[in-house]
Parts: sequence; C-alpha cells; structure tokens
Amino acid sequence: MSWLGATRLRAPRSGYNGNMSPGEAPEKKAPRRRRRSPADAEQARAFAIAAARIAADNKAEEVVVLDLCGLSALADYFVIGTGTSERQMSAVLDLIADHAREVGRRAFNVADSSHGAWLLADYVDVVVHLFDEEHRGYYDLEGLWGDAPEIHWERAERPPREE
Repeated sequence: MSWLGATRLRAPRSGYNGNMSPGEAPEKKAPRRRRRSPADAEQARAFAIAAARIAADNKAEEVVVLDLCGLSALADYFVIGTGTSERQMSAVLDLIADHAREVGRRAFNVADSSHGAWLLADYVDVVVHLFDEEHRGYYDLEGLWGDAPEIHWERAERPPREE
C-alpha cells in the first residue's frame, strides 16, 4: 500500500467481482470523492495557502501548492517544500500544526523519516510534504502529479511607501 492512503483507502485485493467471466478485466472507476460543501473546499484551499506561507516565511525553499481536486481521492491539495535541515523542517511542521489548531483543524497523521529526509503532515484534504533537497528531486511529487495545477499563494508585494 502507499505511504499516504494506507489507513484511509483500501483497494480491493483483486478486481474480480464474482460476476465476471475468466479473462475479463475489471472496470476502472473514478476516485470516490467526499461530499463537501463549497465552504469546506474554500477552507481547505485557504489552509493550504496559509501552510505554504508559513513554510516560506520560515525559510522553506521552492514551496509549491498543487490543486489535486478531481485528480485524487487522497487529498485536495499538496503543499510541497524543501527544508534546509531536519530541525528547520520539524519547526515548520510545528508552526503549521499551531496554525491548524487556531483554525480548528488537526492532523490525521504526521510522519517523518528517521533521517529527516521527508516529513509529512496529513490534514485529510491538505497534505504537507517537506523534503531535503536530495529526496525532493528523487520523489518528484510535482512530476508525479504533473496534471495538477499550481495554486498561486505568494503574497502580493507592496510597493515601498513614500514618506
């Protein structure tokens, strides 16, 4: 099973449904989607953007938000960033968890590697991935989810004030 969906989604062991003839291929079904209100969808988007800003404000590099709505039943948004050290990545996840508590969210699961190469926080509809530089390139989530559009999350820069 995959590292992300192992506890939430279980695929059938085989495609055989009891009514198929030998050699017949099972039907492929679209991912099941949770029924969500537009307010829930907007809250998930806002949380993903806030998580990206927290990561960037705390020196995570190359922060990206991918919109997986309609592409995956696992999550609606991935927030992906590169950390400079295990300590820094852990601190970023802690700050995101603090923000989550402030807005009434909690992580479904938090996972980290023993070497600090990949830290993950699963908020069900938003999953935050923090990698070291080597593992970010190796796992290439942006390439894996190449069909997912990127969400613009950066704050608009303010022009300098005239005095």
